[in-house]
Order: sequence, then structure tokens, then C-alpha cells
Amino acid sequence: MTDWLDLTRKASFVSHRLIGWIFWDPVAQANLEALGVPGGMGHYVSNRGATLAPAGTDAVVAAFYTIRADLVRFALDHASAHADWADIVTARDDAVVEGLQKLAPEICEPLAAMADEFWHAADQLPLSGRVLFATLRQWPRSENKLASAWNAVNTIREWRGDTHFALLVAEEIGAVEAGLLHDAWMGYPKEWIPRSRGASDEEIAEALANLSARGFVTDGVVNDKGVEYRQWIEERTNELCVPAWKIVGEDLTTRFIDLVEPVDERFLEHINQTAGDNWMPAARPRRR
Repeated sequence: MTDWLDLTRKASFVSHRLIGWIFWDPVAQANLEALGVPGGMGHYVSNRGATLAPAGTDAVVAAFYTIRADLVRFALDHASAHADWADIVTARDDAVVEGLQKLAPEICEPLAAMADEFWHAADQLPLSGRVLFATLRQWPRSENKLASAWNAVNTIREWRGDTHFALLVAEEIGAVEAGLLHDAWMGYPKEWIPRSRGASDEEIAEALANLSARGFVTDGVVNDKGVEYRQWIEERTNELCVPAWKIVGEDLTTRFIDLVEPVDERFLEHINQTAGDNWMPAARPRRR
């Protein structure tokens, strides 16, 4: 019998690697700057949230959940003052194609050939409660099949992201608390993830107090109980995402993993070179 939980873990992980590098990519930043956005500043938020941004900055703040609201607002306001969101998406897609052809040329043709299959699956996934996913799915699809396939995978990836954040809301885990738990689960430097997303000393102190009240923090540090709880969050997210990959189907899911997994370290190394060794934790193995 198919181990769908294992396939979901693997497919989700390689999806993060296939997608995540673009958000720190110098070409993506330069393309945004070429549209008139000074320095291409805030390109992570703008490139990831462009399909939802026309609904307003608060919608993107809500969807991004763990990133400080004023950082999201700054990036979106900075971009929208100089460029149209449709042009921003096109500029990002151009950087995606260029980057894929440079980083992993051998997967480009077979990945492009999967575009229609992935979109067929994405079109069948439920919309309810998954707003960023919904905007990605309804956005006009690129005529470039490589960009289209990448966007289809990203659409399914963000379905998982929306699902994960819904779980955090249901568990009453705040944005900074989520970062602290993720740090400890990954084995990251103390408080790195929430600070990288703009959390202040006061917000971190409050989040530690909240987690301590639930038994997840001892002497200002997330303890083993907290790490075990974060492991449950991860596994529960995977369980909730099994239906999505079942819709993708065993054949396409397996072909996708087999295609991307042999080259996915290249995408991670690109993040290391352009951003640093801790960024995009979802695309990294645990160090703990």
C-alpha cells in the first residue's frame, strides 16, 4: 500500500526547495528594481505575496502570519508605489525561468511537461480557508510551461502553508510563539526565526511567557515538551496535507520527487549563498 504520509513529507520538502530560492534570488531582486522599485527592496514579500496584494496589505499580513506586520506593509507599499502587481509577477517568473535553467537545467524540460498535470490537481483542491492559495490558483497562468509548472507547484505548496497557519490559529499559537517553537524544533540559534521576521524584545518576552504558561518553556528556553509539541504540529500539518497530494496522485507525486530530489541541494546552496545558512528553514533538515 502507498505510504501517503511519507510521500507527503517528501513532496512538501522538495517543493519548499524548488520554490524557496527565488525569494532571495539576486535576479528576482534586480528584476523588481528594473520595474522602478528602489533597490528591489522587500522583494521576498512582494514576490511571494503579489497575487494577494491587490486585496490590500492587511490581507497579505494575515496570510503571512509569522512575519511582522509593519515589515509586510513596508515591502508592499514600497513596491506598489512604483510597479503594477501583474508586472511584478511576470518579473518574478522571468527570474524563476532564468534561475532554473542555470541551477538545474536537466530538470527544466521534464518539469515543464508536468505543468498541466499539476494545474489539474491544483484546480481540484478545496479553496475554503486558504486565501493565498486561492489567489495563486486564479491568477493568469504563464504561457511559459516551465514558469507555469513552477507556479503550479507553488500553488500547492501555499495550500500547505495556509493549512499550517490555520492549525496554528486553532492551537492558539501566536506568530512569535510559532517562531520560537520552530527554532527549538529545528535546532536553530535561540530566537533566530522570530527575530529574522521582525519580532521585538518585548514581543519575544511575551511569547516566551505564553509558551511557559503551557509548559513549553523552562528558564526562557523552549524545552523538550515544547519540541515534542512542535513535532506534533509538523506531523499534523503533514496529515492534513495528505489529501492534497492524493489529488496530485501517486504517479505524478513520485515522478516529481524523483525529478527534483537529486538536484534540490543546489537550490538550498543558492539560498545559502544569497541569504545565509538559516534562511528558508522549511527547506532544511533539522539540526536538533
